[in-house]
Amino acid sequence: MLHRVRLWRLVGKAMALLLALVAVLMLAGYGVLSLLLDRPVVSNPVEGIPPDDKPLTNLAPYSGVHPRLLDRIEDPYVYPIPIGEIGPHEHLYAGPPQYPFYCRTEDSHLGQPVVDNQHKIGIPVFKEMNGRKTGQVIGYSKDCLIPTQVSYYYLPEDSEGFKPLDGMRDDIASASVGGKTVPFIVRVETGSINRFIYALAALAPAEEVSAGVTEQPDPALWNKRLIYQFRGGVGIGKVQGRLAIEGLLKRRKAQLSDGYAVAYSTANQTSNHYNIWLAEETAARVKRQFIARYGEPEYTVGIGGSGGAIQQYLIAQNLPGLLDAAIPLYSYPDMITQTNYVFDCELLEYYFDVLASSNPAWRDWKMRQRIAGLNAAEVEFTMRDVLYDLALLVRQRSPHLASGSNECVKAWRGLTSLVNNPRYLYHAGRYSRDVLESEHWTYWDDMKYVLGTNQYGFAHQTWDNVGVQYGLEALKAGDINPKEFLHLNANIGSWKPPQQMAPERYWKLGGIGGMAGLINFSPWGQHNMRLSPDKGQTPAPRSEAHLPAIQAAYRSGQVFVGYADIPIIDLRHYLDDTLDMHHSFASLSARQRLLEGQGEAANQLIWMTRRPHEPVPEAFALLDRWLNNIQQHPDKSAGENRPVDAQDRCFDSKGTVIAEGVSVWDGEWNRKPDGRCTQRYPFYRESRMVAGAPVTGSIFKCHLQTIEQALERGVYGTVDMRPYSEDLTRIFPQGVCHYPSGDLGRPAGLMRDESVTRPLGREENKRG
Repeated sequence: MLHRVRLWRLVGKAMALLLALVAVLMLAGYGVLSLLLDRPVVSNPVEGIPPDDKPLTNLAPYSGVHPRLLDRIEDPYVYPIPIGEIGPHEHLYAGPPQYPFYCRTEDSHLGQPVVDNQHKIGIPVFKEMNGRKTGQVIGYSKDCLIPTQVSYYYLPEDSEGFKPLDGMRDDIASASVGGKTVPFIVRVETGSINRFIYALAALAPAEEVSAGVTEQPDPALWNKRLIYQFRGGVGIGKVQGRLAIEGLLKRRKAQLSDGYAVAYSTANQTSNHYNIWLAEETAARVKRQFIARYGEPEYTVGIGGSGGAIQQYLIAQNLPGLLDAAIPLYSYPDMITQTNYVFDCELLEYYFDVLASSNPAWRDWKMRQRIAGLNAAEVEFTMRDVLYDLALLVRQRSPHLASGSNECVKAWRGLTSLVNNPRYLYHAGRYSRDVLESEHWTYWDDMKYVLGTNQYGFAHQTWDNVGVQYGLEALKAGDINPKEFLHLNANIGSWKPPQQMAPERYWKLGGIGGMAGLINFSPWGQHNMRLSPDKGQTPAPRSEAHLPAIQAAYRSGQVFVGYADIPIIDLRHYLDDTLDMHHSFASLSARQRLLEGQGEAANQLIWMTRRPHEPVPEAFALLDRWLNNIQQHPDKSAGENRPVDAQDRCFDSKGTVIAEGVSVWDGEWNRKPDGRCTQRYPFYRESRMVAGAPVTGSIFKCHLQTIEQALERGVYGTVDMRPYSEDLTRIFPQGVCHYPSGDLGRPAGLMRDESVTRPLGREENKRG
């Protein structure tokens, strides 16, 4: 037997070396070898930050009134921003400006930002000769500002993409507006507002184009409707973001052809940041610039996916009137409540892969689904799987060998480190070594003026798993036995506090810590986990959130609590079976929050389809009729003004309606038999929901009950856990979650007008 073990170890080491070679070749092919060698990947990294921009210790969390109940401070800037001049960059209420701030004006083909200092703060700005940069630094830019400018783009015939008009070759396509055929030429205005890059786009009459750039556009082809484009991604701040003009125009080509105007800012792309106050404030200012140029629109419709959908839900809740309707694509209700289950993912995967690897049940991906909630399936093998198997081999664990995957691994792997580890940054090459080491790189730090900071200067967090009984529903269903349930909960553990975290050993192998070494590679980040020292005999400690930070998340409007009285068409392709992160159940979570918040959800439609069908044009057409109803009957709610044919709906890949009506999305979430759309596109849940949490997915910190109370209340169903009460008490010394009591962190009277005495404004910018 001993010889077999030794043989396995030798084979494992040999395979690990072979996979290491493959991994290095793969990384080189992906163009990230420079990260392995810890080299900067840009020529103009941020070299310094303002000397007074230091980590703030013991910053109090926001304790004011919810933004829905507050007026906004008046914008002192007089719009429009003249061509050639710089727009407003001091925030009104979105908190102090964030440093470092990496400029992306050149990446947006808008030239270098203007010089604003000579103190090596920000990125270097170089002297230009004949339109080309030289090696001579003429100053630095910390705020990334650019003057407003106008350009024209056209759509070539038989093409999907737009091109600059100055390269036109008599091949221009046509647009049809109001029955009139016109050349498909778009006027695009760009500039900076709140330090981010904005864009306004609308059809330009041939007469305007012939006359050359003028201060005011000719709105003759505008249909008096404005689209505000939002975009997604997971960002942690400290970057301006890139504007891809051609991509923006292509994305909204059909609507531009119909005469809609489009507005956008890189502040409204969540891959750049998740400060919803900043997103809201910037969108409002961009809209003011649009109105000053074109006039007041009849209505403004938001559209955008993932984080772009989150912004629409939260802006509709927090600042009624900025958007008149919304098309959230691939939606989530908000970002911050997603962390509740996403942070569970790697804890669970490390448990399955390493801590409980001797249990053959966890080799079955569908068994893992019973605990993690998120879908699992056989999927196509990817190069990343080589690295994941390598991590198992070097720990002398059996590799998966592409046996399957789940949403945690395929979609969310790496998000915990990006959002939660202050010493990990995937684009570290944008910043000098001194800047990198002086900053905390997390979603939490991006939100520190809302969540507050601890004595070490790290932002407070809202993630909490005290009392969470992972796998509770699996236990009740008989999928796992009591001993497996106890072993799981004794070993699951939690995450270390930020001041104790070490650099990641993740598959990209980049970031602040430099090259971790393939032999130490870890996709789980277990070196940043709080684990049991003796395989569960001493239960692994759980994490307890900072309660005032949770309260601040609610009070500041970072949590969607179900207020949005505008027409909403929540639209997505069904992607659950591909293990995409944009799982369909999020739409139902938003609906349940609307039902619990404003008391009804008649203003929200859920549409789901399969690729390649794209029902966005249908959504715009329906919203046009819906908004016309609202204009004619302003005394009625959005739900009451809903057209009769505006129904929940699901389509097949060819666009054929499978079913529509009030019951098509019924299912376990609302304790009704599965509707026809639910049957066609089944939902999956997440780790907290299969541990007993409600479908809203919005509980940060549960109220606790004693083990005796849980036993008396029948928490464990028909499973007799009384023989294990001592084990339960040892694992859960503070008690277990009692989800019917709601969220311990939600402030009482959150949405009631209790003490509104001032507008949301300057005081927020002075915090700290």
